[in-house]
Amino acid sequence: MLIKNIEQRIKVNKVVSLSAIAFAVFIVMAGFFFAYKMIEDSRKSIYILDNGVPVLAKQTDVLLNRPVEYKAQIELFHLLFFTLAPDDTYIKDNIQKSLYLIDDSGKKEYTNLREKGFYNQIIASSSMVSIHTDSVKLDMEQKKFAFFGKQMITRKSSVITRKLITEGFFEDIIRSPNNPHGVILKNWRILDNEEITHQTKNSY
Repeated sequence: MLIKNIEQRIKVNKVVSLSAIAFAVFIVMAGFFFAYKMIEDSRKSIYILDNGVPVLAKQTDVLLNRPVEYKAQIELFHLLFFTLAPDDTYIKDNIQKSLYLIDDSGKKEYTNLREKGFYNQIIASSSMVSIHTDSVKLDMEQKKFAFFGKQMITRKSSVITRKLITEGFFEDIIRSPNNPHGVILKNWRILDNEEITHQTKNSY
């Protein structure tokens, strides 16, 4: 009996000792983890001086805002490419800015429209061309986008509204003054640009 009691006590002591060691290791690991998280969080906190008063600001992960930047880039390209005035210099400047945001598919579409006389018609008829964005859909896995909007051509005697649906791909590149979002659009094409309405202006 005495030997059995001693053996049981030894087993109990082993279990207690191992449990204590495991608990101590867990506490140490948990301490390291929480300390690391606190250091990481502190690095994301910065202070900005506002009239000499320090204001706490949080640094956010760039990747969290990337989809927003993709959509902003897509909208910006379409805005520059399709916002036109009856001024050859204005048209060329806008197109040039838009081509910094896209690969050669944008240049091909510009050449195609120019050869069809689209820009000459804008100038000759003193028309204003603008667009309205309805939505931009992103496929983050394939890095593909679809743009849905409307194109308005305002002439002296009428206003023409066209559907504007385009698609393409997007890719990350180095940020630059001409491409501040660091995104380039690729293999872009116009899917639908049919006329929706043609309203005649009232003449007095």
